[in-house]
Amino acid sequence: MPQEHRSTPDPFDWIDEHAELRRRAGLVRSLRPRPADSPLLDLAGNDYLGLARHPEVVAAASAAARRWGAGATGSRLVTGTTELHAELEAELADFCGFEAALVFSSGYAANLAAVTALTDRGTLVVSDAANHASLIDGCRLSRAETAVVPHSDPGAVGKALDGFAGRAVAVTDSVFSVDGDAAPLAELAAVCRGHGAALLVDDAHGLGVLGDGGRGALHAAGLAGDPDVVATATLSKALGSQGGAVLGPARVIDHLVNTARTFVFDTGLAPAAAGAALAALRLLRAEPGRSARVREVATGLYERLAGAGLDATRPDAAVVSVRAPSPEAAVRWAADCRGAGLAAGCFRPPSVPDGISRLRLTARADLTEAELDAAAATVTRTAPPVRPDA
Repeated sequence: MPQEHRSTPDPFDWIDEHAELRRRAGLVRSLRPRPADSPLLDLAGNDYLGLARHPEVVAAASAAARRWGAGATGSRLVTGTTELHAELEAELADFCGFEAALVFSSGYAANLAAVTALTDRGTLVVSDAANHASLIDGCRLSRAETAVVPHSDPGAVGKALDGFAGRAVAVTDSVFSVDGDAAPLAELAAVCRGHGAALLVDDAHGLGVLGDGGRGALHAAGLAGDPDVVATATLSKALGSQGGAVLGPARVIDHLVNTARTFVFDTGLAPAAAGAALAALRLLRAEPGRSARVREVATGLYERLAGAGLDATRPDAAVVSVRAPSPEAAVRWAADCRGAGLAAGCFRPPSVPDGISRLRLTARADLTEAELDAAAATVTRTAPPVRPDA
C-alpha cells in the first residue's frame, strides 16, 4: 500500500503571528544602517563626551590594531589578555577609586558576570524595578531568589532584606537609562550595610558624567573602593569605545576571573577597543571639564523642552526623556525628527519598564548652544498632540 503523505507544520509559523501582534501594537523594530558621514545632529547615541571620533582616540584604536592585531584571538584566560588590557584595567580602577578592575567584551557581559558570579541558589538578590535588561537577565541566570522592589526606594530594599539570614546583594543602575534619573546610592548603601548585604551598581551612565572629573556615581557618593561595593561600567558610552568592566575589591575580581562564565568562555575585548578606551580615559583625566559640560548641556536641553511645554524629565546625568502619548506617536515623532535632521532615540515597550513610550535624547559635551537651540526647536515643532485622556 502506498504510504499516505502527511504535511508537516512549519516550525516557525508562530514567528509570523508574533510579528503581526507587534505590528498592531506599533512595536516593530528595524535596523537602520547609518553612513559614516551622517548629516543628522545626533542626540540618539551615547557618546556623552564626544570622544568616539576624537583624533587621539581613533589614532589609539588604529595603533592598537596594528600592534596587537584585529582581534584578541582567544578568551582572556588563554591568549585574549594583552599588556594593553592589563594597562586599561589598572588605570580604570585607579581613576574610579577601586582596588581592581576586569574588562569584558561588553557592558552586558560585565553585568551578567557580576550578578551570576556573586550569587547562587541560596542568595537573595534585591533588584530595582527599573534596572537595565542586562541586570535583569543576570538575576534570571543566577538562579538566586530575586525580589523586585519599587524604583529608587531604599525602604523597600530594606523590607526585602529584613529577616533574610543568607547571602544578599542589592542591584541597581546608578543612572537609569530610560529617564536619566539617579539612584539614591548613599541611602541604598546604608540599608545594605544594616543588613550585611553587598551593593552592586551598574554605572554605565555615570562613568565620565558624574563625580569629580567624571569618576562616576559611586565616587560622587563616596562609595568607590568600599569593601562591600562592586561597580560595573561600559566603555561604549562616555569613553566612546566598546566593552565593559567590573570594578571592586581585588578578591571579588579574582573570583570573577575564576568563575564568571562571560569572562572564562568569551573572546577577549579587541585590542583596538581597549586602546581606544584607554586613550579616552586619559583624555578625560586631562580634560575633566568635559563631564561638567555634558551635565550643563543636558540641563540646557531639558530647560528648553520643558519651557516649550513638553513632558520632559529633569536629568541627573546626560539623558533627557520626553514622553509620548503612544508607541505609534513616539515612532512618528522620532521619524519626523529624523526628517528634520535630528536623530532621537525612540523607547517603547518592552524597553520601558513603566510601559510609557518616549523620545530619549542624550547630551554630548561637544554640542554648541546653537545646536541645542536647533534640537529643542525640532523636537518641539514635531511633537504629537497630547491625547485628552493622557
